[in-house]
Amino acid sequence: MSTDFSAPDGAPARRAAGHDASESGGPAKRVADSRSFSGSVGWTVLGAIIPGLGLFRAGRRVAGTLAMAIFALVVAGGVYLALNRTLVSSLALAPGALQGIAIGLLVAGLLWVVVIGVTHLSLRPVNPTVGQRAAGAAVVGLLSFVVAAPMAVGANMAWTTAGAVDKIFGAGNETPNSTQPTINAVDPWQDKDRLNILIIGGDSGTGRSASAGDRTDTVIVASIDTHSGATTLFTLPRNTEKMPFPKNSPLHKYYPNGFTSGSTDLYTRSQFLLNAMYRVVPTTVPHDVLGKTKDFGASVMKVSVGEALGLDVDYFVKVNMDGFKDFINAIGGITVNVNYRIPIGGQTDAGIKPDGYIEPGADQHLNGRLALWYARGRYGLDDYKRMERQRCVINAVVQQTTPDKVLSNYQAIASAGENTIETDVPRTLLPALVDLGLKVKGTKLRSVVFTPSTGFSSSNPDWAAAQKKVQKALKETKADAEDEATGTETSGTKKKKTKSDDLSKICGYHPED
Repeated sequence: MSTDFSAPDGAPARRAAGHDASESGGPAKRVADSRSFSGSVGWTVLGAIIPGLGLFRAGRRVAGTLAMAIFALVVAGGVYLALNRTLVSSLALAPGALQGIAIGLLVAGLLWVVVIGVTHLSLRPVNPTVGQRAAGAAVVGLLSFVVAAPMAVGANMAWTTAGAVDKIFGAGNETPNSTQPTINAVDPWQDKDRLNILIIGGDSGTGRSASAGDRTDTVIVASIDTHSGATTLFTLPRNTEKMPFPKNSPLHKYYPNGFTSGSTDLYTRSQFLLNAMYRVVPTTVPHDVLGKTKDFGASVMKVSVGEALGLDVDYFVKVNMDGFKDFINAIGGITVNVNYRIPIGGQTDAGIKPDGYIEPGADQHLNGRLALWYARGRYGLDDYKRMERQRCVINAVVQQTTPDKVLSNYQAIASAGENTIETDVPRTLLPALVDLGLKVKGTKLRSVVFTPSTGFSSSNPDWAAAQKKVQKALKETKADAEDEATGTETSGTKKKKTKSDDLSKICGYHPED
């Protein structure tokens, strides 16, 4: 059997000695006999690498040319996209485009498989042996899998992403309300030096009654420098009282003295703490006073927390703490330093002991369940310890979520995000946010926690003093970012004078006795 790629249809065939054309069955028979099995396999492989090349070799010039032209256009489009990051980001975060890509990949994969099969059938011997048929089928099957599997995976990823983006960043986000900024479509950061995002942890998970409603025990504002990515986290205690509302806000009409009952009764006061605002205010205020909102309770908190800290809070991100463990598992867990025993479960007030503890140790890799308890465990500890650990979790997620982790666990991350995250960030802002997120990852996160040790009183907060502290911390963060960029130290930013904490240091390993 010849090992050369056989001649195409119509080429002269070798004559056996002593036989003329009529004896060998004519031109058609000669062509058929000239096809070698090894040649057909070779051209099938080449036709799988460059769709249409094998068809052209088989004499199917129109089909072959069309297939190669389409392939060339796809390759050219891929190169163009690779060089146009902005367009890639826009397409990757647009549900309609993603669904179109998913369908396109499936169709392309199917057509590619058809081309492989037709190429082999067109080039193999007319009367192949049983072994050749089996071997040919195996080759075609293998090649089909090689080209179709990535297409199917890509289609699945695109479709999954479309669903996640649509659910998290729904169409309702595109209708601005009074708590959202106006976006410059060309350059979102052109007139915006800082982006302030409210992060709230919804604690309505297992063990909480439906009547209790959502309790936002985690309240953090991430203030991001849009030029450098330098970020400072501002954390308010969950038991903060007298949360204010701006005088020009319609919410001030309902709470002119802030979110407070004015009562001295401890139980009544407990219903007007910061962590109760999310569920209480919507029961007393019409939901349309702020315009059309995706989550009225979260929008109320944006207005109040922004007024308290002296910041314009642009968007909110609400994290379902029960679903948080699934997200951590999806990114492969996080590694943190544990400086003291952290309880797993338990209720201090009810005298219910924990089921166990996360023991102290450096660089401990935690799965979703343990990471959740690392962030929320409170038995025998105060809220301020928990607030510190929650900042460390955010720092770990930002610093440890690498592109390879995202790609290798993409579907799980998208699925977890659907069930864990709610936000009013509009879809149109996502490409710019992705770029900004890369800047954030390249910087050290800093943090300010309002605690009694820093002079903050949860029961009677001095908001003017708090706002001054916020502004000093932001100036410091900017100076630190400039120092990191230039490798110098700006005067006035020595450790003893700092107004914020470097999370890489705060979250380091320094075990407590």
